[in-house]
Amino acid sequence: MNHGLIVSVSGMRGIVGSDLTPELVTRHAAALGAWARAAGNPTVVLGRDARTSGAMFAMAAKAGLISVGAEVIDLGIVPTPTVQLAVEHHHAGAGLILTASHNPVEWNALKLVGPDGVFLDAQDGAAVRDLVDQGPDRVDWAGLGSVREDTEAVSRHIDQVLALPQIDVELIRSNRFQVALDCVRGAGGTIMPALLERLGCHVSAINLEIDGRFPRPPEPVPEHLDELGRLVRDSGAQIGFAVDPDVDRLALVDEHGRAIGEDYTLAFAVQAVLGRNGRGAGPDGRAPVVVANLSTSLVVEDAATSAGAVFERAPVGEANVAQFIQQHDAVIGGEGNGGVMFPQVHTGRDAPVGLALILHLLATTKLTVSGLVEAAPRYSIVKVKVPRRDNLARTYQRLQSRFADATADSRDGLRLAWPGRWVHLRPSGTEPVIRIIAEAATADDAEALVSECRDVLDA
Repeated sequence: MNHGLIVSVSGMRGIVGSDLTPELVTRHAAALGAWARAAGNPTVVLGRDARTSGAMFAMAAKAGLISVGAEVIDLGIVPTPTVQLAVEHHHAGAGLILTASHNPVEWNALKLVGPDGVFLDAQDGAAVRDLVDQGPDRVDWAGLGSVREDTEAVSRHIDQVLALPQIDVELIRSNRFQVALDCVRGAGGTIMPALLERLGCHVSAINLEIDGRFPRPPEPVPEHLDELGRLVRDSGAQIGFAVDPDVDRLALVDEHGRAIGEDYTLAFAVQAVLGRNGRGAGPDGRAPVVVANLSTSLVVEDAATSAGAVFERAPVGEANVAQFIQQHDAVIGGEGNGGVMFPQVHTGRDAPVGLALILHLLATTKLTVSGLVEAAPRYSIVKVKVPRRDNLARTYQRLQSRFADATADSRDGLRLAWPGRWVHLRPSGTEPVIRIIAEAATADDAEALVSECRDVLDA
């Protein structure tokens, strides 16, 4: 099935062999290299996840980058956040990540990173796309770029996580946590076992092979984590961790083997950073700021505000959340899909950082995962996907008329909110679908919000 390329602010993704081809990758890589070179820094960091198409696209990307005179630093198979950190470490002009993140194995994608280690914003992304359309200028034989390898990027990433003052490494080690781990045969196998070992954990693991042959749908949502749940129960683990193929999303399974939902990943990370009372934890003694996207659960907002933090919502997309974090000088942020963004490391989703913060929270509170869930206000969240439709403006107008008593936010699709409940409808930037997410005090209430949105869509 040909879905067509899905182009977002900071990259593009598609089905390998039909939508996404080596020729396209070469052209886009050349455009990124030309953009970096024009800005005065032709060094580009290249990394990829473990997908079977990755090696082919890496060769195509290197050819494109070399053809415009870029100096390529090749990391090989590494997590997405590792590439972002390496861009900063090498003071590179750009980064290129070949990964389709949580998409199925037949997909791949290009993610474009700026010199600050953050995904390109709308303006810079448009500038690169203009170069793609124009055809970037190629250099002659004397100006061709080169390639060198960096094999230490993952080790540096682990060192940066363990050096964080917010993480009491010795306290975590003293707990000797029993941990279950599922890396879905992606890039997580390059970093997660090593990080857990250095944190003194006893690890039972599945799917550590780094071959990109995903044994289950790779998105780490509860319905895909049954095997990890069984591993938790069989091994007596205190917590289970699952990552997506490029290791920027982290999902949790409690000590009973129950997947608790990705939003709790960010909620627990916020609790770890803010502690019992976050007042004074912000810059200059001001109340700290926490940022999440419009589709993130109220459990994250509650975790922030109960500790005295100011809570801000940004449009969906890592680049948008990163921009809000920087604008508000936030202490932590992220997305409700299990993406923790801790700017003391870098302003990008980072599963290793999330894992360390959550183990720190378990060590300091002495609570179980289920105990942490029970201690927080409870909500039911429902997430559905429907086929993409054209011209959603009319749908948004009809929904606002139907729910005239709601607070409407139209920065990214349409989010309608009331005290203690909300619904968000928006076209996905990563799949050819429309996402409808609703949250309320009960599952029935959340399902009802989703059903009304679907009725309006289908009318």
